[in-house]
Amino acid sequence: MKIGLFTAGLVLASACFNAQAATQASQVTAKASSSYAKTKYPIVFVHGMAGFIRVGTDQFGLDYWYQILPDLARNGANVWATRVSPFNSTEIRGEQLRHQVEEIAAITGAKKVNLIGHSHGGPTIRYVARTRSDLVASLTAVGATNKGSPVSDLILTIRDIAPVLETPVTSVVNVLSKTITWAQGLDPNSFPHDSLASANSLSVQGSAKFAQQYPLGMPTTACGEGAYKAKYDGNEIYNYSFTGVGTVTNLLDIDSVLKATSLLIDGGRDNDGLVPRCSAKFGKTIRDNYNWNHLDEVNQVLGLKNIFAPDPVDVYRQHANRLKLQGL
Repeated sequence: MKIGLFTAGLVLASACFNAQAATQASQVTAKASSSYAKTKYPIVFVHGMAGFIRVGTDQFGLDYWYQILPDLARNGANVWATRVSPFNSTEIRGEQLRHQVEEIAAITGAKKVNLIGHSHGGPTIRYVARTRSDLVASLTAVGATNKGSPVSDLILTIRDIAPVLETPVTSVVNVLSKTITWAQGLDPNSFPHDSLASANSLSVQGSAKFAQQYPLGMPTTACGEGAYKAKYDGNEIYNYSFTGVGTVTNLLDIDSVLKATSLLIDGGRDNDGLVPRCSAKFGKTIRDNYNWNHLDEVNQVLGLKNIFAPDPVDVYRQHANRLKLQGL
């Protein structure tokens, strides 16, 4: 049987990753003081591009989901953080996540999980919903690149104009990807790294192509809502999303640099600095106009944000309660 080069690469990368899959998912624990966030199924978080679980040491480290997961654990949630390639295609990241979801289900004995993905994590969880719909109770996309990011398109356009830059730039970003892996105390070669594949997946065209194969929860109009409940292979999955539309939300926060990238998207309007509001729409919209930028959506950097905006920690806790009340 003949298979394409991409499929062969996907299988090979998946097999290499699966050999070390047991080291990639991490349960976050804390002494529970309430059952407010105690969902029926585990809540599994998936980071975006250039993401991680935790970099640094226990004493001087930085969590991607800053303060969010411990808070959920204190409120009764069975919560897990997953780790996929910082830079790679949605399909490769999706295969990595699928292995971890299967592992979490085996460890916990849970029949399903609730998946929450930020940024590139949004399409990544959609991949798992299609390939293992029997293991997915719900999908929540946060500031997700469901319809791509014009910033990625600009990068690819520059590459096309000056192809001589492709090799050095991709090499540098691949080194960054390996460095992020190393900073988590892992072998940098425990993941495949491909920054060009990441850029293609996050482009508007690449995202549209992915949506044709993985349409669950995607809006059918330019900026509408997708299906709140949808079925794959007879398995019903609930779909949610929320996002921000802020850029400079705290002058003391280094993520104010997202103001520059926001100008590349509709002249700086209606986006979180990297992702347009309409691109983040998926399933039932919880809210699409938080005064957060792309990093505020995961309570970064170090919780700095607009003091008048909702606290992301509270929003995630409330969403866990929403899943609980839905019987998920």
